[in-house]
Amino acid sequence: MITFTVNSTLGNALRNLKSKLGTLPEEAYNEFKSITPIKTGNARRKTSLSNKQKIKAAYPYAGRLDKGYSKQAPNGMSKPTIDFIRRRVKQIVKGR
Repeated sequence: MITFTVNSTLGNALRNLKSKLGTLPEEAYNEFKSITPIKTGNARRKTSLSNKQKIKAAYPYAGRLDKGYSKQAPNGMSKPTIDFIRRRVKQIVKGR
């Protein structure tokens, strides 16, 4: 039989990590929205965070913008946001 006990230091570190990761969806949403091209403002106005975890771009040309149609966002918004999430997770795990 193996018994494993998480000491209080590790438990506190895990709770802190979970707390910081909990803000990640909102950070990702802010990143996505900030790199969304702006001409009339419609795309940014119609971008929302649903259920505190799903970024929703609710306008007909969202797919085109995400494929790099606009010179303002030649890489779209999804890929740069995913890259942002990866960098942010590494920072959080390292304690930043």
